[in-house]
Amino acid sequence: MVTKRGAEAAVLVPVEEWRRLQAAARPSLKQLLLSDEGRTDVLTAPRRAVRRRKVATLG
Repeated sequence: MVTKRGAEAAVLVPVEEWRRLQAAARPSLKQLLLSDEGRTDVLTAPRRAVRRRKVATLG
């Protein structure tokens, strides 16, 4: 355990263990497609606020 000013900050693990944990944390594409959960929420970009243009006067 590595601490920063008394607060837990990092844990050192062997590389093989880290790779195993990383692979287990991410679902595969097949798992994502077959899951019952909604999939489009993470695929769409967040909408931005609409910025309207000022009306130009013709004259």
